[in-house]
Amino acid sequence: MQYDLLTVAIADHIATVTINRPDALNALSPQLLTELSIAVAELEGHDEVGIVVLTGAGKAFVAGADIAEMQGMDSVDAAAFAEYGGNVGRAIEESGKAYIAAVNGFALGGGCELALACDFIYASAKAKLGQPEVKLGVIPGFGGTQRLARRVGVAKAKELIFTGDIIAADEALRIGLVDKVVEPEALMETVSTTAKKILANGPLAVAAAKRTIHEGLSMTLEQGNRLEQLAFANLFSTDDQSEGMAAFLEKREPAFRGS
Repeated sequence: MQYDLLTVAIADHIATVTINRPDALNALSPQLLTELSIAVAELEGHDEVGIVVLTGAGKAFVAGADIAEMQGMDSVDAAAFAEYGGNVGRAIEESGKAYIAAVNGFALGGGCELALACDFIYASAKAKLGQPEVKLGVIPGFGGTQRLARRVGVAKAKELIFTGDIIAADEALRIGLVDKVVEPEALMETVSTTAKKILANGPLAVAAAKRTIHEGLSMTLEQGNRLEQLAFANLFSTDDQSEGMAAFLEKREPAFRGS
């Protein structure tokens, strides 16, 4: 599909989705959220895609939601906008494919929330991240209060959200907000290296692991362990499990087919 505010490139089973609104620092407008929602849904059904990389064109990953479009909203409009943004994050989180955020610059507000919905966040050394919504008299609305607290801990999430501080990539790495920091010119290559490692593994197993981790977070430990046991057992009915174990015993590389 053709997009106005995104580009989607697929190569070697990796889909790179570039948010392409650099004149507005890739701010999340309703149109951009619509296009992201469509892209995520289309890639979910794309059999040739195993990994999705999200990044931004220009100086920003996403510098936030589009304040010019938000300013005139009332509570009803704002509720719909927050739900729409939240739905995009949930679709990424619930996807059977791994998502990597390649944060090349500013990831603020809704941009930070979009990155938090991904499975990993790799950042350029020049990146800046934060949830500065309180400076505008509002709070994160696309899942930031929830995912940030789960990622960096409750107290640190409160500190970042209450102060609205914007932090550098090295500080984001120190507190666990991002998973890796590299020089700007090495960002996409580093993301590609990780993506290829994931692609070498059983796709059904990766999808099951992602689903089990996320669903287990809302369960008790006992319930989560039971969920894991069921997912583990179900994989023994797949061709990938037979191939993976046969390849190990035969000392060769497995040829997974996702079945």
